[in-house]
Amino acid sequence: MDIYRLVIRPLLFSGLKADPEWLHERILAVLNFVEESDTNSPVRLILTQLEQSLGKKDARLEQNLWGIRFQNPVGLAAGFDKNGVAAGIWGSLGFGFAEMGTVTLHGQPGNPRPRLFRLVADNAGLNRMGFNNEGAAALALRLESLIHSQHLRVPLGVNLGKSKVTPLVEAAGDYLGSFKLLDDWGDYFVVNVSSPNTPGLRSLQEASQLSTILDALQGANRNSKPILVKIAPDLDWEAIASVIDLAKTYQLAGIVATNTTISREGLKTQILPQTGKPIGEEAGGISGKPLRDRSTEAIRFIWQQTQGKLPIIGVGGIFTAEDAWEKITAGASLLQIYTGWVYEGPWTIRRILEGLLQKLEEKGLSSISEAVGIEGMKTGNL
Repeated sequence: MDIYRLVIRPLLFSGLKADPEWLHERILAVLNFVEESDTNSPVRLILTQLEQSLGKKDARLEQNLWGIRFQNPVGLAAGFDKNGVAAGIWGSLGFGFAEMGTVTLHGQPGNPRPRLFRLVADNAGLNRMGFNNEGAAALALRLESLIHSQHLRVPLGVNLGKSKVTPLVEAAGDYLGSFKLLDDWGDYFVVNVSSPNTPGLRSLQEASQLSTILDALQGANRNSKPILVKIAPDLDWEAIASVIDLAKTYQLAGIVATNTTISREGLKTQILPQTGKPIGEEAGGISGKPLRDRSTEAIRFIWQQTQGKLPIIGVGGIFTAEDAWEKITAGASLLQIYTGWVYEGPWTIRRILEGLLQKLEEKGLSSISEAVGIEGMKTGNL
């Protein structure tokens, strides 16, 4: 019996009708308390028990990319732990890795509240957070402390965004400033030029502007850290192909596909209850189930265009093992989850991992790496 889906979720989503961002902050506060608890405290002992329940360890699930070992391919997507306040605990919750941020060079409050909404009828979320975070220097201090205390248990990525106060023409310097502060502490880095919630940011996906950012970062990449770029699902195939070309030119480590979508097509939610306005008039990006198919199509396209030579982190609409398997076989080497975890609860990761192991057995495969892209070369509706 899954007490979260049967009791807790209905209470939180419908009964209490609490603000999603308020709940989010409370969850992070609890995780931060657990993380900072003494090693021998009762809280830590409970966490050890939870780790046995929430995770799944099996050598067949391991992935090795960029010289980094991932115990399993399912990670926490950027946006949940922007400031790394629970950076040392995500492995205990079953995740194979976690991505901190989005972080900007200058700390910023983000957009006015309310800015995070659930579209329950669609198994989706709507957010217009606006990169609210404490800034790159604060995240660097937190990660440095965790690494020195040896509390980190899974690889950590860092998602880099542009500060709102920084003009678009100075974007490269802004990304570079964050990267220099965090270079020693992130296992990999993602250039986020695809959020719909910072004015003009998505224009940085254009080849002429993105190349300036990538050139600056790779020029300062003294530790040869893997650098990826995160794309929007709303790009057309020609634009995605241009990003792929840049990835090759600047020897990027991979592509994260995809961010949230600005499309409102096919949504069951027509009016946002919290504001009373039509969903088409509400700013922000949609995550969750409505994004699933488009993100998988983007993964398949990238896999086809690169002949499987450019690693892909697949994100968007992953709720079940079937969703995860679909993205892996389309070409994703790693996966990320956020909205699906919120809807399905803390045992989601274990269910997905157990389902992936079952798929491997059914297909006669010995590891998850063998499944990457096995359907990706088939012609899709591109």
